[in-house]
Parts: sequence; structure tokens; C-alpha cells
Amino acid sequence: MKAPGFWYREPGLGAALLSPLSALWAIGARRRAARPCQRVPIPVICVGNLTVGGTGKSPTVMALVEMCRARGVEPHILSRGYGGSVAGPVAVTAQMTADEVGDEPVMLRDFAQVWVARDRLAGAQAAAEEGAQTLILDDGFQDPSLCKDLSILVVDAETGFGNGRLLPAGPLRERVADGVARADLALMIGQGDGPSLPLPTARGRIEPLRTGMPWAGLPVVAFAGIGRPEKVFATLRGLGVDLKAAHGFGDHAPYTPAILSRLEAEARRHGAQLVTTEKDAARLPADFRAKVLPLAVRLHLHDGTALETALDRVLAPS
Repeated sequence: MKAPGFWYREPGLGAALLSPLSALWAIGARRRAARPCQRVPIPVICVGNLTVGGTGKSPTVMALVEMCRARGVEPHILSRGYGGSVAGPVAVTAQMTADEVGDEPVMLRDFAQVWVARDRLAGAQAAAEEGAQTLILDDGFQDPSLCKDLSILVVDAETGFGNGRLLPAGPLRERVADGVARADLALMIGQGDGPSLPLPTARGRIEPLRTGMPWAGLPVVAFAGIGRPEKVFATLRGLGVDLKAAHGFGDHAPYTPAILSRLEAEARRHGAQLVTTEKDAARLPADFRAKVLPLAVRLHLHDGTALETALDRVLAPS
């Protein structure tokens, strides 16, 4: 689903009407967080957030893979496999599709061994048995089953926590105070200072991968089904493309043949190149994917001392 506009404005009528449901959500969130966790024999680094939608978790996972390897530690990635049909635990292979294991695991499998498991504890145990030296847990902050050695809260520095309300009246998965109490580090991504949190804080931004692609002046029809599609379109404008049309879909939205046919026809009408995100490209049929140019982005840390220090602590030889 697409995020309602009132999630990122001062709370109004929409938020007020949904507040009783938010109270029920709060009860469930606190009960989940109170459950005991179990440890596995390797360090667990959790990348999560307090809001639904995109804050930059996947680029953070990619960056952490490189940072772990720079310390001589081989990481595996563990995902719940949102949108996929496989319960796992299963090691993601190049033959698996987003329909089976979800779009993020398909995208991330080029960076490290990825595991998909609805039961994250079982997935972590399987990864450890297969030689993982550390585990990067993608979007598992609200799952209490697995003990974490380092919990990183990724925060959009521009939108922060939106209107500050819990789902469905706002974008929060849990109360900010409750989440911050379980976190070790905040990673602010994007423009602005972001919310002030009582945590060590690293800062970065998401930038296009420098590939030599001549973006300037390229006629483009863009589409994206992520938490905040407008970020993608802003990035493309910053690259100087001639953006003929931009279509935002809900996070993890499926692309039906009818939608793809309309996008292709529009691009043909404008003489434009179809462009989407790497995550969206993972959900496209193989024959259509060949017609689309993925916009690759990566995390650039401009103040990463807190994160480097935390990784040194967690990954230090015992």
C-alpha cells in the first residue's frame, strides 16, 4: 500500500479517526517486544527502523557487508522474505525468484549469501551451521526471537518519524521511546539533521552508483514501488534526466501484465527509457526486466565514526 499523506503532516482528522486502532497496535507491539530472545554462536547485526516504508535499510545492509569483509569477517544476510511464498530456512540461489523469496533477497544475493526464514532464529542457526561468521539481519528490529549484538536504527533524516503516531494513524511500528531503548546506534540518512535521539549517531546519504551511464538529457519514464517513490524521482532529476513521467506504486507492489504493458507503451510514446530501482527490477518478469534500466544506489557515509566503532566492538576477535 502507498503511505497516506497525513502520516507525514501534522496529525489531523485522519489520524484522529484511526487513533483507537493505534492504541491496539501499541499493546501488540509491547507484547511482542517483551518476549525473550535466544542467542546464536555468531554476532548478529540488526538493521531496522521504527517506521514502515523505505528509510535506506537495503543500502545499509550492502554497506555493512563491505565493512564486515574489510574486518576479515564473512557475513551472511537474513531476511524474512516479505512477499515470497517460501517459509524457509532456505539459502537463496540465483535460480530463485521474488515470488518465491521476496524482492530484497533477490536483490541482495549478489552481495552475500542470503537466507530467507519466517522463523528468524531457525534462519540464523542455519546460517551459522553453513559457515557464516556474522549475520546481518535485514528489517528484524521488531522481531524479539533472535538476540542482537548490534541494533542499528535507520532513520530518514528528512521525514523522521512522520506525525509521531502509531500504525495506522501514522507510520510508526512502535513507540519511539520503546524502540530507542533497544537500539545501540542511529543511522541518519538524507538531508537534514533528523530527530534528536539519545544514541550514538552516524550519518550518510544515498547516492547513485557511479557507472559512467550518460544520464543527463536521457528521456525517462520512471516507476517505483518502494516506501517513498518520490526519492527515486528526485534522484533521477538530480542526474539531469528528461523525466517524461513518474509512477509511484505501493511498497512491494506486484507488477501485473496490464501495468507493465501501459508502462512500455508510455515509454514508447515518449521515445524514453524505462527506469526503476534495483528492488523493483527484482520483481519484474525476466523478459520485461531486459527492457528496464535499474537505478543503482549505495550508502555513502559522511560521518561514520559511530558505526565503525560499533562494528569494531562487535566483530573483535574473542
